[in-house]
Amino acid sequence: MSGKSLLAMLALCGALLAGCEAGSASSPASQVAARIDGDVIRVQDVNAARDAGTRREALDRLIDQQLALRRALEQRLDREPAVVQALETCRAEILARAYLQQMAQGQPPPSPQEVRAYYVAHPELFAQRRLYTLEEIEVASKEGIEAALRERVAAATALEEIADWLRLRGVPHTYARGLRAAERVPLELLTRLHAAPRDEIRLYDPGGESLLLIRVLGAQTAPLDEAAAAPLIEQFLLEERHKAAIGSELARLRLAARIEYLEAYK
Repeated sequence: MSGKSLLAMLALCGALLAGCEAGSASSPASQVAARIDGDVIRVQDVNAARDAGTRREALDRLIDQQLALRRALEQRLDREPAVVQALETCRAEILARAYLQQMAQGQPPPSPQEVRAYYVAHPELFAQRRLYTLEEIEVASKEGIEAALRERVAAATALEEIADWLRLRGVPHTYARGLRAAERVPLELLTRLHAAPRDEIRLYDPGGESLLLIRVLGAQTAPLDEAAAAPLIEQFLLEERHKAAIGSELARLRLAARIEYLEAYK
């Protein structure tokens, strides 16, 4: 089987394992979105498959998928070794993800006291929230350039000067300019931006391999009161709780298992 055919089959197996195959012809009419020679595509399948676009576009994709699935089964493609392996890989991934999601969703929601404490602890996100107009350069790697870059920052009067300097030296970087709400800035950087003088170029090390050069061109206050912020905070804290629970569970499972790496993967 060609690589292109296998990619198509991988997409198909994901839909199959997600339960998007045709349903029973006896499904109630109110739950049926379309019929294909007696087989039905259910409304719930359309809703599950819709990521963007209209419901009709999602339904048409499912119809095409069902027609292709029939042909694949007629040709017994589900018995080809590469397809069997792809299906097993999909099944393993979906089941593992389902377990972790089920475990994470069992976590209790944050209490009103926790939500309020987060609101009070982060005025830069809420009570003193700002909309920043920023000019930014992200340098892909800081290896061997950080010291020289700090010297350029101290001497430069415009970020374009530094961009030209990086370009002449072939240093990979990206340049951006625009409006950024406080909640779209990493929290560890936001507190520093909050106190940054206007028009001053500053170099930040966010960790990892990259470096950030930022100039605050302007900032306007756009506060969120506690009532407006509460749903956002609750969702954020719940997602953080889910991530922590999944991380803890994976760590527990690893400790309980005997894992041996072969020499090539150590």
